Amino acid sequence: MKFDDAANMADAIIDRVGHKIVLALPLGLGKPNRLTNALVRRAMDDPSISLRIFTALTLEVPRPSGDIEKRFMGPVLERLFAGYPELVYASALHAGMLPQNIQVYEFFMQAGRWLNSPRQQQNYISANYTHALRYLLDANVNVVGQLVAPTTTRDRFSLSCNPDIALDLLQARREGRADFIFAGETNLELPYMAGNAEVEASMFDLLLDSEALQFPLFAPPREPVSPADYAIGLHVASLVPDGGTLQIGIGSIGDAVGQALVLRHRNNGIFGGMAARLRMRGEERGPFAEGLYGASEMLVECFIDLIEAGIVKREVDGVLVHGGFFLGSRTLYQRLRDMDPQQRARIAMVPVSFVNDLHGNEESKRAARKKARFVNTAMMATLTGAVVSDGLEDGRVVSGVGGQYNFVAQAFALADARSIIAVRATRSTGGKTMSNIVFSYGHTTIPRHLRDIVVTEYGVADLRGKTDGEAVAEMLSVADSRFQDRLLAQAKKAGKIAADYEIPDSHRDNTPQRIDVALGNARAEGLLPLFPFGSDFTETEVALMPALGRLRGASRRDLLMLALRGGTETAEARRGLERMGLARPASLKDRLYRRLLLAALAP
Repeated sequence: MKFDDAANMADAIIDRVGHKIVLALPLGLGKPNRLTNALVRRAMDDPSISLRIFTALTLEVPRPSGDIEKRFMGPVLERLFAGYPELVYASALHAGMLPQNIQVYEFFMQAGRWLNSPRQQQNYISANYTHALRYLLDANVNVVGQLVAPTTTRDRFSLSCNPDIALDLLQARREGRADFIFAGETNLELPYMAGNAEVEASMFDLLLDSEALQFPLFAPPREPVSPADYAIGLHVASLVPDGGTLQIGIGSIGDAVGQALVLRHRNNGIFGGMAARLRMRGEERGPFAEGLYGASEMLVECFIDLIEAGIVKREVDGVLVHGGFFLGSRTLYQRLRDMDPQQRARIAMVPVSFVNDLHGNEESKRAARKKARFVNTAMMATLTGAVVSDGLEDGRVVSGVGGQYNFVAQAFALADARSIIAVRATRSTGGKTMSNIVFSYGHTTIPRHLRDIVVTEYGVADLRGKTDGEAVAEMLSVADSRFQDRLLAQAKKAGKIAADYEIPDSHRDNTPQRIDVALGNARAEGLLPLFPFGSDFTETEVALMPALGRLRGASRRDLLMLALRGGTETAEARRGLERMGLARPASLKDRLYRRLLLAALAP
């Protein structure tokens, strides 16, 4: 049945399933926002309706904090998200206005968004991505909602960005293991991904299809890539063998890995020079002859760039990349839409059970995923090799496990695969720098018995099969030198390393300054830009970013020194001041901001 009004479709759902609705929504981009909002509003108006929503990664428009950040991000967010319908349940949760007859359960959260929400912390479901399906079936889901891309004839539809769990749910329904209404909502901006992602119109019980209800896709801006990210990316690139298989996680480190692989392939001499200066441990440094095949939970944007660069070119059953879902910039969606259908067919969107697991056609999967390198990121790692990616030691959840454990497990299940966990060696908050390599931590995502390779900007720690003492020594070698002595003392006190052990001199200069020197020439030549694969920011906004980052990470003392120093109003600085609304300050606060920004922009 087709609808052109979301409220009428919500009423039809209630008529069919009754007042107890168990709604499953895809992770991230694939949520049918108009339909979801209509159901939520009905339940908010009628307390007799019980609405339980199971989902992951509720996408919300970023909320800048602080005047400087609002000045910078306000116009950006207006450009990128104008017309995007926010999810009513998320807004109501933040306002403390979501009634108890509506409950939202997530197994992966937008990073940090619900850190201080007791309700959502309690409703978090800790799950590997591959286990989410069974939990949905156990919950007796009776409505599955999905944003879909239509054909002009409406005889077929594409699950596009999110076949990840929907395809397996539909299979469960065909087999009689589930009974639910499949409710689609069309979006003409979704790229039409064919193959496994296609479904017949007959699969839909209800369909919201109206030109008046179209909305722009959620398109977060790409993150700038820092020198530390690039150093990590370069180290990782030296661990990826030609002819192998690649998985990359989301974020700036993923983009850094992609750009490092491009440099290795196209500018091999420059790559080799940086390898020497960074003291790279990996021996995979030549251009790609056979090329790589991608098997990634998320089709991250740089996979398209790696295909265009001739790096991802090893086909498996005619496919270059198998992905479970995608989420990215407007450019990603446009590039996918503009592709020739035959070219787009070489990027196959499949169930997450296919990419995250070896079960089902295991023999062919093992043959395809030769020399696999599964690259994921983490917040922290311990000296004995445990990884902290999703939560804090007080139990609060930052994001979720997602598929990280799945890929670590695959790395051990495949004969020639490795798991690579990328961790920035330090983080800074309020002008204080802290180590992300810690002796121990009260929460772990990947236990130390699955330790494999950990990469920081300072190098590669190969932990697989090592003793605890050897693992501690490896991790100390990639820790920031400002924290090495304290970490070493903790390890000695606990008896986890020999009492007479000394960190080699070759690892005693792990400092940001060494990274800056190692990457200096390549950065000067424009080979390591802030956005290696493009961005949605203007040229002036990109030029402002280093200065704004400097202000954001400054201590009060640093801010005072910057305010006292000030800076010269060059032509470039004037453009930045205009963009930030500080060219003609109208208040004392504006004059202070202007002076701080000029100081931060100064060389």
